[in-house]
Amino acid sequence: MEIIRSQRRPSKVDDVVSTLPLYRSAPPLQVRLEDFELFAIDRLRVLKGISDGLSRGKKPDEMEKLVNDLWKANMRHPQASEFVNKDIISHFVLRLVYCRTEDLRKWFLSMETALFRHRFRLETPEAQRVLLAEFDLPYKAVSHAEFESVKEKLGQVARSIGQSLPSADAIYFKVPFEEVPELVAGRRVFLHKGHAYVAMNQVVSLVVTQFRSNLSKALVLTNRKWTSTIREQEKERLTPIVEALSTSYLGPDYSQPREFVEISIKDIDQVANSSFPLCMRHLFEKLREDHHLKHGGRMQLGLFLKGVGLKLDDALAFWKAEFSQKVGSERFDKEYAYSIRHNYGKEGKRTDYTPYSCQKIISSTPGVGDHHGCPYRHFSEENLRAALGKMGVGNRAMEDVMDKVRNRHYQLACTLTFEAVHGTSCDAGINHPNQYFSDSQKILHPKVDPAR
Repeated sequence: MEIIRSQRRPSKVDDVVSTLPLYRSAPPLQVRLEDFELFAIDRLRVLKGISDGLSRGKKPDEMEKLVNDLWKANMRHPQASEFVNKDIISHFVLRLVYCRTEDLRKWFLSMETALFRHRFRLETPEAQRVLLAEFDLPYKAVSHAEFESVKEKLGQVARSIGQSLPSADAIYFKVPFEEVPELVAGRRVFLHKGHAYVAMNQVVSLVVTQFRSNLSKALVLTNRKWTSTIREQEKERLTPIVEALSTSYLGPDYSQPREFVEISIKDIDQVANSSFPLCMRHLFEKLREDHHLKHGGRMQLGLFLKGVGLKLDDALAFWKAEFSQKVGSERFDKEYAYSIRHNYGKEGKRTDYTPYSCQKIISSTPGVGDHHGCPYRHFSEENLRAALGKMGVGNRAMEDVMDKVRNRHYQLACTLTFEAVHGTSCDAGINHPNQYFSDSQKILHPKVDPAR
Protein backbone atom coordinates (compact mmCIF):
# COMPACT_ATOMS: atom_id res chain seq x y z
CA MET A 1 0.00 0.00 0.00
CA GLU A 2 1.63 3.20 -1.20
CA ILE A 3 0.99 6.53 0.48
CA ILE A 4 0.98 9.58 -1.78
CA ARG A 5 0.33 13.28 -1.40
CA SER A 6 -0.94 13.85 -4.93
CA GLN A 7 -4.52 13.57 -6.09
CA ARG A 8 -5.99 10.06 -5.89
CA ARG A 9 -6.15 8.04 -9.06
CA PRO A 10 -9.45 6.23 -9.69
CA SER A 11 -9.05 2.56 -8.78
CA LYS A 12 -10.21 -0.28 -10.96
CA VAL A 13 -13.34 -2.12 -9.99
CA ASP A 14 -11.42 -5.39 -10.42
CA ASP A 15 -9.02 -4.42 -7.60
CA VAL A 16 -11.55 -5.61 -5.02
CA VAL A 17 -13.91 -8.52 -5.54
CA SER A 18 -15.43 -9.26 -2.14
CA THR A 19 -17.78 -7.12 -0.09
CA LEU A 20 -16.28 -8.68 3.06
CA PRO A 21 -12.49 -8.66 2.71
CA LEU A 22 -10.33 -11.15 4.60
CA TYR A 23 -7.50 -8.58 4.90
CA ARG A 24 -4.79 -11.11 4.00
CA SER A 25 -2.41 -8.57 2.47
CA ALA A 26 -2.24 -4.84 1.93
CA PRO A 27 -3.76 -3.97 -1.45
CA PRO A 28 -1.75 -2.40 -4.31
CA LEU A 29 -3.57 0.90 -3.95
CA GLN A 30 -2.32 4.46 -3.84
CA VAL A 31 -3.64 6.33 -0.81
CA ARG A 32 -3.60 10.05 -0.22
CA LEU A 33 -2.03 11.03 3.10
CA GLU A 34 -5.29 12.74 4.11
CA ASP A 35 -7.29 9.57 3.46
CA PHE A 36 -4.72 7.51 5.34
CA GLU A 37 -5.72 9.31 8.53
CA LEU A 38 -9.38 10.09 7.84
CA PHE A 39 -10.30 6.52 6.82
CA ALA A 40 -8.58 5.21 9.95
CA ILE A 41 -10.46 7.65 12.18
CA ASP A 42 -13.80 6.62 10.66
CA ARG A 43 -13.07 2.94 11.30
CA LEU A 44 -11.81 3.74 14.78
CA ARG A 45 -15.18 5.31 15.58
CA VAL A 46 -16.80 2.00 14.65
CA LEU A 47 -14.40 -0.09 16.76
CA LYS A 48 -14.66 2.20 19.78
CA GLY A 49 -18.44 2.13 19.52
CA ILE A 50 -18.33 -1.68 19.53
CA SER A 51 -16.00 -1.62 22.53
CA ASP A 52 -18.36 0.67 24.44
CA GLY A 53 -21.37 -1.49 23.59
CA LEU A 54 -19.64 -4.67 24.75
CA SER A 55 -18.43 -2.97 27.94
CA ARG A 56 -21.98 -1.87 28.71
CA GLY A 57 -23.17 -5.46 28.42
CA LYS A 58 -25.50 -4.90 25.46
CA LYS A 59 -27.48 -7.94 24.35
CA PRO A 60 -26.69 -9.66 21.01
CA ASP A 61 -29.65 -8.07 19.20
CA GLU A 62 -28.69 -4.65 20.59
CA MET A 63 -25.11 -5.16 19.46
CA GLU A 64 -26.29 -6.15 15.96
CA LYS A 65 -28.19 -2.86 15.64
CA LEU A 66 -25.33 -0.85 17.16
CA VAL A 67 -22.70 -2.26 14.82
CA ASN A 68 -24.97 -1.81 11.82
CA ASP A 69 -25.65 1.83 12.73
CA LEU A 70 -21.97 2.54 13.41
CA TRP A 71 -20.90 1.04 10.09
CA LYS A 72 -23.50 2.97 8.09
CA ALA A 73 -22.69 6.24 9.86
CA ASN A 74 -18.91 6.07 9.50
CA MET A 75 -17.83 3.80 6.66
CA ARG A 76 -19.78 5.14 3.71
CA HIS A 77 -17.94 6.78 0.83
CA PRO A 78 -19.25 9.38 -1.65
CA GLN A 79 -18.13 7.09 -4.48
CA ALA A 80 -19.74 3.66 -4.20
CA SER A 81 -16.80 2.03 -5.99
CA GLU A 82 -14.46 3.33 -3.26
CA PHE A 83 -16.40 1.85 -0.33
CA VAL A 84 -14.53 -1.47 -0.26
CA ASN A 85 -11.20 0.29 -0.72
CA LYS A 86 -11.96 2.47 2.29
CA ASP A 87 -12.78 -0.67 4.27
CA ILE A 88 -9.48 -2.33 3.36
CA ILE A 89 -7.29 0.76 3.69
CA SER A 90 -8.71 1.70 7.09
CA HIS A 91 -8.15 -1.83 8.41
CA PHE A 92 -4.50 -1.90 7.39
CA VAL A 93 -3.82 1.58 8.74
CA LEU A 94 -5.27 0.61 12.12
CA ARG A 95 -3.37 -2.68 12.00
CA LEU A 96 -0.23 -0.55 11.83
CA VAL A 97 -1.47 1.71 14.64
CA TYR A 98 -2.46 -1.13 16.97
CA CYS A 99 0.39 -3.57 16.36
CA ARG A 100 2.81 -1.64 18.58
CA THR A 101 2.07 -3.01 22.08
CA GLU A 102 0.47 -6.12 23.56
CA ASP A 103 -2.49 -4.15 24.97
CA LEU A 104 -3.12 -2.38 21.66
CA ARG A 105 -2.96 -5.65 19.74
CA LYS A 106 -5.35 -7.36 22.16
CA TRP A 107 -7.94 -4.57 21.90
CA PHE A 108 -7.76 -4.31 18.11
CA LEU A 109 -7.96 -8.08 17.68
CA SER A 110 -11.11 -8.30 19.82
CA MET A 111 -12.89 -5.39 18.15
CA GLU A 112 -12.03 -6.37 14.57
CA THR A 113 -13.15 -9.93 15.28
CA ALA A 114 -16.48 -8.67 16.66
CA LEU A 115 -16.94 -6.49 13.59
CA PHE A 116 -16.09 -9.34 11.21
CA ARG A 117 -18.53 -11.66 13.00
CA HIS A 118 -21.36 -9.17 12.56
CA ARG A 119 -20.62 -8.55 8.88
CA PHE A 120 -20.28 -12.26 8.10
CA ARG A 121 -23.72 -12.91 9.58
CA LEU A 122 -25.22 -10.33 7.22
CA GLU A 123 -23.89 -12.16 4.16
CA THR A 124 -26.19 -14.49 2.15
CA PRO A 125 -25.70 -18.25 2.64
CA GLU A 126 -24.09 -18.41 -0.82
CA ALA A 127 -21.65 -15.63 0.07
CA GLN A 128 -20.88 -17.33 3.38
CA ARG A 129 -19.99 -20.54 1.56
CA VAL A 130 -17.69 -18.61 -0.76
CA LEU A 131 -15.96 -16.96 2.20
CA LEU A 132 -15.67 -20.32 3.95
CA ALA A 133 -13.96 -21.71 0.85
CA GLU A 134 -11.61 -18.71 0.75
CA PHE A 135 -10.34 -19.59 4.21
CA ASP A 136 -9.42 -23.01 2.81
CA LEU A 137 -10.36 -24.72 6.06
CA PRO A 138 -9.62 -28.48 6.18
CA TYR A 139 -13.24 -29.40 6.88
CA LYS A 140 -15.60 -31.22 4.55
CA ALA A 141 -19.33 -31.57 4.74
CA VAL A 142 -20.40 -34.84 6.33
CA SER A 143 -21.61 -37.53 3.94
CA HIS A 144 -25.28 -38.39 3.57
CA ALA A 145 -24.70 -41.75 5.27
CA GLU A 146 -22.98 -40.16 8.27
CA PHE A 147 -25.67 -37.48 8.47
CA GLU A 148 -28.37 -40.15 8.64
CA SER A 149 -26.48 -41.97 11.43
CA VAL A 150 -26.46 -38.89 13.69
CA LYS A 151 -29.61 -37.16 12.44
CA GLU A 152 -31.58 -37.92 15.62
CA LYS A 153 -28.85 -36.44 17.84
CA LEU A 154 -28.59 -33.37 15.63
CA GLY A 155 -32.36 -32.95 15.94
CA GLN A 156 -32.16 -33.09 19.74
CA VAL A 157 -29.56 -30.30 19.75
CA ALA A 158 -31.63 -28.23 17.31
CA ARG A 159 -34.73 -28.53 19.49
CA SER A 160 -32.80 -27.62 22.63
CA ILE A 161 -31.70 -24.30 21.11
CA GLY A 162 -35.05 -23.53 19.51
CA GLN A 163 -34.12 -24.25 15.90
CA SER A 164 -35.97 -26.24 13.27
CA LEU A 165 -35.05 -29.88 12.73
CA PRO A 166 -32.33 -30.55 10.11
CA SER A 167 -33.74 -31.33 6.68
CA ALA A 168 -32.48 -34.10 4.39
CA ASP A 169 -30.36 -31.62 2.41
CA ALA A 170 -28.90 -29.88 5.47
CA ILE A 171 -25.14 -29.24 5.39
CA TYR A 172 -23.03 -30.08 8.45
CA PHE A 173 -19.29 -29.89 8.99
CA LYS A 174 -17.40 -32.27 11.26
CA VAL A 175 -14.62 -30.38 13.06
CA PRO A 176 -12.41 -30.89 16.13
CA PHE A 177 -14.40 -29.58 19.09
CA GLU A 178 -11.62 -27.21 20.20
CA GLU A 179 -12.09 -25.26 16.94
CA VAL A 180 -15.56 -24.03 18.04
CA PRO A 181 -15.24 -23.30 21.78
CA GLU A 182 -18.16 -20.86 21.89
CA LEU A 183 -20.55 -23.39 20.33
CA VAL A 184 -19.37 -26.09 22.72
CA ALA A 185 -19.69 -23.77 25.73
CA GLY A 186 -23.23 -22.86 24.68
CA ARG A 187 -24.16 -26.51 24.08
CA ARG A 188 -25.17 -25.61 20.53
CA VAL A 189 -23.50 -28.55 18.75
CA PHE A 190 -23.57 -32.35 18.90
CA LEU A 191 -20.24 -33.77 20.11
CA HIS A 192 -19.04 -37.26 19.18
CA LYS A 193 -15.57 -38.74 19.61
CA GLY A 194 -13.84 -35.37 19.92
CA HIS A 195 -15.63 -33.77 16.98
CA ALA A 196 -18.42 -31.20 16.77
CA TYR A 197 -21.08 -31.30 14.07
CA VAL A 198 -21.47 -27.70 12.94
CA ALA A 199 -24.50 -26.64 10.91
CA MET A 200 -24.12 -24.33 7.93
CA ASN A 201 -25.86 -21.55 9.87
CA GLN A 202 -23.19 -21.92 12.58
CA VAL A 203 -20.10 -21.69 10.39
CA VAL A 204 -19.59 -18.13 11.58
CA SER A 205 -17.82 -19.66 14.59
CA LEU A 206 -15.43 -21.58 12.33
CA VAL A 207 -14.71 -18.57 10.16
CA VAL A 208 -14.33 -16.13 13.05
CA THR A 209 -11.90 -18.45 14.85
CA GLN A 210 -9.77 -18.63 11.72
CA PHE A 211 -10.04 -14.87 11.10
CA ARG A 212 -8.92 -14.13 14.66
CA SER A 213 -5.98 -16.55 14.37
CA ASN A 214 -4.84 -15.05 11.06
CA LEU A 215 -5.13 -11.47 12.32
CA SER A 216 -3.29 -12.28 15.55
CA LYS A 217 -0.33 -13.63 13.61
CA ALA A 218 -0.44 -10.72 11.17
CA LEU A 219 -0.31 -8.18 14.01
CA VAL A 220 2.86 -9.74 15.37
CA LEU A 221 4.48 -9.65 11.94
CA THR A 222 3.37 -6.06 11.40
CA ASN A 223 4.92 -5.10 14.72
CA ARG A 224 8.25 -6.55 13.62
CA LYS A 225 8.13 -4.58 10.37
CA TRP A 226 7.12 -1.43 12.22
CA THR A 227 9.94 -1.74 14.74
CA SER A 228 12.65 -2.75 12.27
CA THR A 229 11.96 -0.48 9.31
CA ILE A 230 8.70 1.46 8.97
CA ARG A 231 8.95 3.62 12.10
CA GLU A 232 12.34 5.03 11.12
CA GLN A 233 11.71 5.26 7.38
CA GLU A 234 8.46 7.15 7.88
CA LYS A 235 9.45 9.26 10.91
CA GLU A 236 8.73 12.52 9.05
CA ARG A 237 5.43 11.49 7.48
CA LEU A 238 3.46 8.47 8.73
CA THR A 239 5.00 7.77 12.13
CA PRO A 240 3.51 10.86 13.87
CA ILE A 241 0.06 9.96 12.53
CA VAL A 242 0.35 6.30 13.52
CA GLU A 243 1.58 7.07 17.03
CA ALA A 244 -1.18 9.62 17.64
CA LEU A 245 -4.15 7.63 16.31
CA SER A 246 -4.41 5.11 19.15
CA THR A 247 -5.04 7.93 21.64
CA SER A 248 -7.01 10.21 19.32
CA TYR A 249 -10.10 11.99 20.59
CA LEU A 250 -12.82 11.52 17.96
CA GLY A 251 -15.57 13.75 19.31
CA PRO A 252 -16.57 17.40 18.95
CA ASP A 253 -14.12 20.27 19.42
CA TYR A 254 -14.63 22.01 22.76
CA SER A 255 -12.04 24.76 22.30
CA GLN A 256 -14.97 27.18 22.20
CA PRO A 257 -18.12 27.03 24.36
CA ARG A 258 -20.98 25.18 22.73
CA GLU A 259 -24.66 25.37 23.70
CA PHE A 260 -24.15 27.18 27.01
CA VAL A 261 -22.31 30.31 26.02
CA GLU A 262 -20.65 31.33 29.25
CA ILE A 263 -20.44 30.94 33.01
CA SER A 264 -19.49 33.68 35.43
CA ILE A 265 -17.39 33.62 38.58
CA LYS A 266 -20.48 33.98 40.77
CA ASP A 267 -21.99 30.82 39.23
CA ILE A 268 -18.89 28.68 39.17
CA ASP A 269 -19.30 26.97 42.56
CA GLN A 270 -22.89 26.04 41.81
CA VAL A 271 -22.15 24.57 38.35
CA ALA A 272 -19.05 22.79 39.69
CA ASN A 273 -21.25 21.01 42.20
CA SER A 274 -23.96 20.12 39.70
CA SER A 275 -22.28 19.62 36.33
CA PHE A 276 -18.50 19.08 36.65
CA PRO A 277 -17.26 15.53 36.02
CA LEU A 278 -15.32 13.98 38.89
CA CYS A 279 -11.89 14.78 37.40
CA MET A 280 -12.69 18.51 37.21
CA ARG A 281 -14.68 18.57 40.44
CA HIS A 282 -11.68 17.14 42.28
CA LEU A 283 -9.32 19.75 40.81
CA PHE A 284 -11.76 22.54 41.58
CA GLU A 285 -12.14 21.43 45.20
CA LYS A 286 -8.37 21.10 45.64
CA LEU A 287 -7.88 24.58 44.21
CA ARG A 288 -10.43 26.00 46.65
CA GLU A 289 -8.82 24.05 49.50
CA ASP A 290 -5.09 24.63 48.79
CA HIS A 291 -5.31 27.85 46.72
CA HIS A 292 -2.82 26.27 44.34
CA LEU A 293 -2.49 23.61 41.63
CA LYS A 294 0.61 22.32 39.90
CA HIS A 295 1.04 22.85 36.16
CA GLY A 296 -0.78 19.66 35.08
CA GLY A 297 -3.78 20.54 37.21
CA ARG A 298 -3.85 24.15 36.02
CA MET A 299 -3.81 23.04 32.39
CA GLN A 300 -6.49 20.37 32.82
CA LEU A 301 -8.89 22.56 34.81
CA GLY A 302 -8.06 25.82 33.05
CA LEU A 303 -8.76 24.55 29.54
CA PHE A 304 -11.93 22.84 30.77
CA LEU A 305 -13.19 26.12 32.26
CA LYS A 306 -12.37 27.90 29.03
CA GLY A 307 -14.37 25.28 27.12
CA VAL A 308 -17.45 25.63 29.33
CA GLY A 309 -17.53 29.40 28.77
CA LEU A 310 -15.39 31.14 31.40
CA LYS A 311 -14.16 34.32 29.69
CA LEU A 312 -10.51 35.33 29.83
CA ASP A 313 -11.07 38.28 32.20
CA ASP A 314 -13.12 36.11 34.54
CA ALA A 315 -10.52 33.33 34.33
CA LEU A 316 -7.74 35.71 35.33
CA ALA A 317 -9.84 37.02 38.22
CA PHE A 318 -10.81 33.51 39.33
CA TRP A 319 -7.26 32.10 39.34
CA LYS A 320 -5.82 35.26 40.90
CA ALA A 321 -8.37 35.20 43.74
CA GLU A 322 -7.23 31.68 44.63
CA PHE A 323 -3.48 31.85 43.99
CA SER A 324 -2.98 35.25 45.64
CA GLN A 325 -4.01 33.67 48.96
CA LYS A 326 -0.99 31.39 48.65
CA VAL A 327 1.62 33.27 46.58
CA GLY A 328 0.39 36.88 46.60
CA SER A 329 -0.99 39.03 43.78
CA GLU A 330 2.37 40.25 42.51
CA ARG A 331 3.83 36.78 42.09
CA PHE A 332 0.64 35.58 40.39
CA ASP A 333 0.87 38.40 37.84
CA LYS A 334 4.53 37.58 37.14
CA GLU A 335 4.46 33.77 37.09
CA TYR A 336 0.95 32.53 36.35
CA ALA A 337 -1.12 35.10 34.45
CA TYR A 338 0.84 34.64 31.22
CA SER A 339 0.01 30.90 30.95
CA ILE A 340 -3.71 31.65 31.40
CA ARG A 341 -3.65 34.22 28.60
CA HIS A 342 -1.59 31.74 26.55
CA ASN A 343 -4.30 29.06 26.91
CA TYR A 344 -6.83 31.55 25.55
CA GLY A 345 -4.63 32.24 22.51
CA LYS A 346 -3.59 35.71 23.61
CA GLU A 347 0.15 35.07 24.01
CA GLY A 348 2.96 33.23 22.21
CA LYS A 349 1.83 31.57 19.00
CA ARG A 350 -1.75 32.66 19.81
CA THR A 351 -2.97 29.08 19.45
CA ASP A 352 -6.56 28.42 20.51
CA TYR A 353 -5.86 25.48 22.83
CA THR A 354 -8.38 22.66 23.14
CA PRO A 355 -9.64 21.23 26.46
CA TYR A 356 -8.29 17.79 27.29
CA SER A 357 -10.30 14.73 26.23
CA CYS A 358 -10.91 11.73 28.46
CA GLN A 359 -8.31 9.76 26.54
CA LYS A 360 -5.63 12.37 27.17
CA ILE A 361 -6.53 12.66 30.85
CA ILE A 362 -6.57 8.89 31.37
CA SER A 363 -3.16 8.51 29.75
CA SER A 364 -1.54 11.18 31.94
CA THR A 365 0.80 10.19 34.77
CA PRO A 366 0.29 12.40 37.86
CA GLY A 367 3.20 12.62 40.27
CA VAL A 368 3.38 13.28 44.00
CA GLY A 369 1.36 16.36 44.88
CA ASP A 370 -0.46 16.38 41.53
CA HIS A 371 -4.24 16.32 41.39
CA HIS A 372 -4.83 16.05 37.64
CA GLY A 373 -5.56 12.83 35.77
CA CYS A 374 -8.57 10.53 35.82
CA PRO A 375 -9.89 9.64 39.31
CA TYR A 376 -11.29 6.37 38.00
CA ARG A 377 -7.79 5.33 37.00
CA HIS A 378 -5.56 7.14 39.49
CA PHE A 379 -7.55 7.14 42.77
CA SER A 380 -7.36 4.34 45.31
CA GLU A 381 -10.61 2.40 45.70
CA GLU A 382 -11.22 4.00 49.11
CA ASN A 383 -10.76 7.54 47.81
CA LEU A 384 -12.84 6.88 44.72
CA ARG A 385 -15.72 5.48 46.74
CA ALA A 386 -15.62 8.53 49.03
CA ALA A 387 -15.62 10.91 46.05
CA LEU A 388 -18.50 9.10 44.36
CA GLY A 389 -20.50 9.11 47.59
CA LYS A 390 -19.97 12.86 47.85
CA MET A 391 -21.43 13.23 44.35
CA GLY A 392 -24.56 11.35 45.46
CA VAL A 393 -23.88 8.02 43.76
CA GLY A 394 -25.86 5.30 45.54
CA ASN A 395 -24.51 1.95 46.71
CA ARG A 396 -25.82 -0.14 43.81
CA ALA A 397 -24.64 2.28 41.15
CA MET A 398 -21.31 2.63 42.95
CA GLU A 399 -20.70 -1.11 42.73
CA ASP A 400 -21.41 -0.97 38.99
CA VAL A 401 -18.92 1.88 38.65
CA MET A 402 -16.27 0.03 40.65
CA ASP A 403 -16.77 -3.07 38.52
CA LYS A 404 -15.99 -1.04 35.39
CA VAL A 405 -12.95 0.50 37.10
CA ARG A 406 -11.58 -2.93 38.01
CA ASN A 407 -11.93 -3.90 34.33
CA ARG A 408 -10.21 -0.65 33.28
CA HIS A 409 -13.28 0.76 31.53
CA TYR A 410 -12.69 4.23 32.96
CA GLN A 411 -14.86 6.22 30.55
CA LEU A 412 -17.72 3.80 31.05
CA ALA A 413 -17.30 4.22 34.82
CA CYS A 414 -17.67 7.97 34.30
CA THR A 415 -20.72 7.37 32.11
CA LEU A 416 -22.36 5.28 34.85
CA THR A 417 -21.57 8.04 37.34
CA PHE A 418 -23.26 10.58 35.05
CA GLU A 419 -26.33 8.33 34.78
CA ALA A 420 -26.49 7.81 38.55
CA VAL A 421 -26.15 11.52 39.33
CA HIS A 422 -28.63 12.70 36.70
CA GLY A 423 -31.09 9.81 36.81
CA THR A 424 -31.05 9.31 33.05
CA SER A 425 -29.24 7.18 30.49
CA CYS A 426 -26.29 8.38 28.42
CA ASP A 427 -26.18 5.98 25.49
CA ALA A 428 -23.46 7.93 23.67
CA GLY A 429 -21.08 7.47 26.62
CA ILE A 430 -18.80 10.12 28.12
CA ASN A 431 -15.73 10.83 25.99
CA HIS A 432 -14.85 14.36 27.08
CA PRO A 433 -15.18 16.33 30.37
CA ASN A 434 -16.79 19.21 28.47
CA GLN A 435 -19.31 16.80 26.97
CA TYR A 436 -20.18 15.73 30.52
CA PHE A 437 -20.74 19.37 31.46
CA SER A 438 -22.74 20.17 28.33
CA ASP A 439 -24.99 17.10 28.66
CA SER A 440 -25.50 17.83 32.36
CA GLN A 441 -26.58 21.40 31.67
CA LYS A 442 -29.00 20.23 28.99
CA ILE A 443 -30.67 17.96 31.54
CA LEU A 444 -30.69 20.50 34.37
CA HIS A 445 -31.69 23.48 32.22
CA PRO A 446 -33.63 22.19 29.21
CA LYS A 447 -34.37 24.79 26.56
CA VAL A 448 -38.02 25.76 26.32
CA ASP A 449 -39.52 25.76 22.83
CA PRO A 450 -40.78 29.33 22.32
CA ALA A 451 -43.46 28.04 19.92
CA ARG A 452 -45.24 26.26 22.75
